Amino acid sequence: MPMTLALGTSAQTVRAAPLLLIDLETEQGITGRTYLFCYMPIGAALVARVLAEALGAIKGERIEPTHIGDHIGEKTGAKLARHFRLIAVSGVVGLALSALDVACWDALAIAAGKPLVEFLGGARKAIPAYNSNGLGLMPQEKLADEAEKLLEGGFRAVKLRLGYPTLAGDLAAVRAVRKRLTHDVAIMADYNQALTVEEALERGRALEGEGLAWIEEPIEHDDYAGCARIARELATPIQVGENFEGPNAMAAAIAAQAADYMMPDLMRIGGVSGWLRAASLAAAAKIPLSSHLLPEVSAAVLAFSPTAHWLEYVDWAAAILAEPFGVVNGSITPPDVPGSGVSWNEEAVRKYRME
Repeated sequence: MPMTLALGTSAQTVRAAPLLLIDLETEQGITGRTYLFCYMPIGAALVARVLAEALGAIKGERIEPTHIGDHIGEKTGAKLARHFRLIAVSGVVGLALSALDVACWDALAIAAGKPLVEFLGGARKAIPAYNSNGLGLMPQEKLADEAEKLLEGGFRAVKLRLGYPTLAGDLAAVRAVRKRLTHDVAIMADYNQALTVEEALERGRALEGEGLAWIEEPIEHDDYAGCARIARELATPIQVGENFEGPNAMAAAIAAQAADYMMPDLMRIGGVSGWLRAASLAAAAKIPLSSHLLPEVSAAVLAFSPTAHWLEYVDWAAAILAEPFGVVNGSITPPDVPGSGVSWNEEAVRKYRME
């Protein structure tokens, strides 16, 4: 999907979102759906290969992604984990199994005739969202103009990418955006792992007076000791979690006191099943929990989460959805339809299909 606004990060500039659309068809005629942001076109092809292998392992089985109901037998997720154990349930395999888990939950909720959040035991409610489209590394004037555009739809929070070659560049970017926006608009800053610990401390201290809502992934995502030091020494909250590969990684980060806030990615944490464990961990540790990408399904799992904080909104899939999710006053409410509400605009799918 072509992005409305290019995403310039400290790592690279992304102008198109490679999406893999997944339909899980059941023998009862119910289809569970989700999509997966694959970062690179080759990622979609690799995940599709893994999904074909996974289907062979569970075809004809009852859908039970986790401990649901009274059926005695191996759960779908456990069976797939065992099937792929020797190659490791991470990376491309992990993405595929997470997506399959989400599609399973969608099918179950549709079969029950309930919105996904209600099927999980929660209630439909508005989740505050920040606009994460655009605001990459770019000249200050263009940055400020783009920030202003991102408030359309009633957003009161935006994500700003940092990691300019110099500290002065980061400060200028933050100040350009803040000058253009009113002070009741929250600005989240994301470094995309661009810094060393010492650089993060230097830049973080310089940014202390700029009123940032959080500083996200300033250093390598799995350096929990380094993140913990930064979180201890800076007043601005530190946010991590989009790269957690499963709930055990999140548990390790919590044990290390690596961050003030956490934001698992539904497709890396283990799908809905993994998110349920992550939500429980966050609740026990009293850590505010936000989402990363896939806003359509993330709205449902966040609405179920006891410490729900912010939903990250991107519009990358909007054009291929039969019913794009509306943003009202800067919030998203899970739709009042069975399942997650994800279904395809087939004409748009044909238009944008990868060759």
